[in-house]
Amino acid sequence: MTIVDNKKAFHDYFIEERYEAGMVLHGWEVKSIRAARVQLKEAYVIIRNGEVFLFGSHISPLPTASTHVTPDPVRTRKLLLNADEIKRLIGKVERAGYTLVPLNMHYTKGRIKCEIGLAKGKKQHDKRESEKQRDWQREKQTILKQNYR
Repeated sequence: MTIVDNKKAFHDYFIEERYEAGMVLHGWEVKSIRAARVQLKEAYVIIRNGEVFLFGSHISPLPTASTHVTPDPVRTRKLLLNADEIKRLIGKVERAGYTLVPLNMHYTKGRIKCEIGLAKGKKQHDKRESEKQRDWQREKQTILKQNYR
C-alpha cells in the first residue's frame, strides 16, 4: 500500500532500475508516516562510505509527539540495502548522468519501505515529449469512451 509518491521524479528523470530499501526511523517518524505527514518532493539519495542515505525528505512531527524528543523534520535517514545492491549502485552512480531518487514510500508486511530508482536526467525536450505522450493517451481514452456510448 502506497503512502506517498514522488511524482516530480518521474517528470524530471528516466527511471532505469528500482530498488526497495528499508529505513532507519525514530518512533515519532513512524507515527507521522502512518498519518501520511511525509513529503518526498525535494528528497534525494546519496551514497557515503558504502552506506545509502535519504536527504531532504520532510516528515512533519505530530502535535502529540512526546515532550522529551526534539523532532527534526528533515533529518538524514539511513536506507537499508544488501551489500551487493549497494556495490552495484556505487558502480552505476559514479558513471556520468546517473543519480538515485526516492520514488515512493509504502508498506511491505507492516514495515515502511522506500523505493529508490536509478535515474538519468531528462532534458527539456524530453519533458515536453513525455507531456505530449500523456496528453495523447488521455485524449485517446476519451475518444474510445465516446465511441462505445
